[in-house]
Amino acid sequence: MTTITIMPDFVLYALVSGIGVAIVMGATGVFVVWRRMAYFGDTLAHSALLGVAIGFLAGVNVNIGIVGVCLTIAIGMVFLRSQRHLAEDTLLGILAHSSLALGLVSISFVSALRIDLMTYLFGDILSVTPTDIGWVYGGGTIALGMLAWLWKDLIAITVHEDLARTEGVNVLRTQIAFMTLFALVIAMAMKIVGILLVTALLIIPAATARRFSRTPEQMAVFAAIAGSLSVALGLQGSLLWDLPSGPAIVVASALIYVVSIALPIRRAA
Repeated sequence: MTTITIMPDFVLYALVSGIGVAIVMGATGVFVVWRRMAYFGDTLAHSALLGVAIGFLAGVNVNIGIVGVCLTIAIGMVFLRSQRHLAEDTLLGILAHSSLALGLVSISFVSALRIDLMTYLFGDILSVTPTDIGWVYGGGTIALGMLAWLWKDLIAITVHEDLARTEGVNVLRTQIAFMTLFALVIAMAMKIVGILLVTALLIIPAATARRFSRTPEQMAVFAAIAGSLSVALGLQGSLLWDLPSGPAIVVASALIYVVSIALPIRRAA
């Protein structure tokens, strides 16, 4: 007699939410890789902890606090970069570490609440609820809509910013809109892989897809597939060997990247 194994609800919720995040992060990661924004992603991710603290202190949803803080940091970075007082990597380092430290200090004022820092730092996809899934897919729909709207302008800016400006692209507006999108994506992904690992899920699937893609659209699709596969394999490993889920997903993503390097690429004749 055949036995049918039913997937537990918490695993199903984790898989559904993880795939939703992977799709959005795969498409967004295309521009993170092309524009060499990995360190910028780390800066926004580190500032997310300050958003968590503000959310608790203000009594609002922490996702709102994360988006607000990430957006403030992003717009501030655009302004500071235009002043050219310091190198960009130095500015990002200052913002990343100071916002992370300020977040840790701010959380100490929320002593009345029990806050599991490990959940925010490394994610806890296995505790995802239907409400979280709604947030992922609602926010993901908005993010993908924004990305589709910005797609052509982002490509033009990535290829040559000054040329895009002469062709009528509003570079500042596009940059701020992309920063807003970035903030939303980080808020979505934080519970999946955590603050310290969220940038990895942005750049590794996109880097994997880059070798096999001939167009930006292909790269976005392949990155989404690679990210979704990483989530599935990472969850499987987490359940089989009792591993932390967020790091397991990132390790799976890294292994997929390593395997992709060994695969031959067919070139057009």
